[in-house]
Amino acid sequence: MSFEHLQETTPQATDPIKVHLFSKHLQFLDYHDMSDAAIAMGFDGLDLTVRPKGHVLPEQVKDDLPKAVTAMKTNGLQPSLITTNVLHYDDKEQVTVLETASKEGFTHYRTGWLKYPEDIAIAESQAIYGQQFKKLELLNKKLNLIGCYQNHAGNHVGAPIWDLPPILSVTNNESMGCQYDIRHAVVEGGSSWELGLRQIRPFIKSLVIKDFKWGKVDGKWKPINTPLGQGMVDFKHYFTLLKKYKINVPVSLHLEYDLGGAEHGATQITMPKKEVFLKMKKDLTFLKETWQNV
Repeated sequence: MSFEHLQETTPQATDPIKVHLFSKHLQFLDYHDMSDAAIAMGFDGLDLTVRPKGHVLPEQVKDDLPKAVTAMKTNGLQPSLITTNVLHYDDKEQVTVLETASKEGFTHYRTGWLKYPEDIAIAESQAIYGQQFKKLELLNKKLNLIGCYQNHAGNHVGAPIWDLPPILSVTNNESMGCQYDIRHAVVEGGSSWELGLRQIRPFIKSLVIKDFKWGKVDGKWKPINTPLGQGMVDFKHYFTLLKKYKINVPVSLHLEYDLGGAEHGATQITMPKKEVFLKMKKDLTFLKETWQNV
């Protein structure tokens, strides 16, 4: 599929964005309460964790994913995004996750992460992973799903965003692409993240939104997660570029600063739920207003 065709089928850049709350941050709630909270805060949907230690466990996906979807629909949320550990087209459990997600009406899923083995050249690994994703894309197409690989800071494949296009270009760029995470892109790319965005933009199928700043923790410089607008991500400029490139895809909002444990997916939290919800709604408001005003 050409980049021009991708642009034609993308929602208009001036359209409101669809923001889904990463359900990792609501794992202290059951399916119904999670869905009720998300709709009450004004989210368009949920990015449901379907992975080990997630809201839905992969080994129980046939039983539990329909229950989660029923709770979502009861509260006015349509299934769209899930986050998984899927990487292999021939893994029985992972295939079952995708088949069940397709049956329940989901459209996009985040894959697991890849790493570069020390004993294999990076270029050789890229060729292997390109073929792996090409085969996974065939399964995705059959199931009417789009797989999205997230760029994640650290020693992951895709941390330097430039190494993803050689892998993703092996696919048809239809049912396999990138979940572009601006926080991780700025951590790894510094002031050159714009160049990485230009490289990866034809492959972007979904977005992750979060913020950070650099600071010292126990004497060492580390990225410190912050509420939106309080960190180093220039969201006004970023959103201007997204609109320029006509990128308007499903958005997953992550909140990885202090939420009493909810930031880490805790099933019991130490902060009042009301306070957690206020922080989530504040980030959502910042996100939607900034998008509307650029």
